[in-house]
Amino acid sequence: QVQLVESGGDLVQPGGSLRLSCAASGSIFSIYAMGWYRQAPGKQRELVASVTKAGSTNYADSVKGRFTISRDNAKNTLYLQMNSLKPEDTAVYYCNARIGRAARDEYEYWGQGTQVTVSS
Repeated sequence: QVQLVESGGDLVQPGGSLRLSCAASGSIFSIYAMGWYRQAPGKQRELVASVTKAGSTNYADSVKGRFTISRDNAKNTLYLQMNSLKPEDTAVYYCNARIGRAARDEYEYWGQGTQVTVSS
C-alpha cells in the first residue's frame, strides 16, 4: 500500500503565504513525477505545478512567479510554497505522484486533499 498525505492548508488573507507538504509512505521502490492539482467549487481539477524526479518543474500560468514546487527525494516529500496568494487560489489542493512499487511498475496515486482559503 502507498499513501500520500497532504498538510498545510489553511485560511489566509490575500497577499499571504502558505506551504503545503505531501508525504508519501508505504511500499515504495521509486517516486517519479509529482505534482499539485487544485479544484475550486464548480470547476474542474487543474494542474498547478509538477516536478520530475530530476527536478524539472512546470507551472500553470496563473501561479508562475508566485508558487514554487520542490521535492525532497530522501524524505519522499513534495512541497508547494505559495506566496502572494489571491482569492482565486482558493481550492482544495491535491498531491499527485507516479510511484513504482517494484522495478518495472508505475502507478498513479492521489492524496486526500487539503483546503486552502484565501479571504479577508
